Amino acid sequence: MSEVKKRSLLIAGHPTSVTLEEPFWAALKELAAKEDIAVNALVERIDAERTGNLSSAIRVFVLEAFRTRA
Repeated sequence: MSEVKKRSLLIAGHPTSVTLEEPFWAALKELAAKEDIAVNALVERIDAERTGNLSSAIRVFVLEAFRTRA
């Protein structure tokens, strides 16, 4: 089982914390690096498009990104 990590982020100028499993943090960093943007910038984009919980929205975003690669 993966360790859950809570990290602080600045989203739209507001500090927030997000709790995700370590593999999701690693995948999020990888996706941000591919776009040559900061993780915060990618999370801001996800946040702007979400309808529910931010952590869940990030997990779905990561899943969809890797599914389209396959």
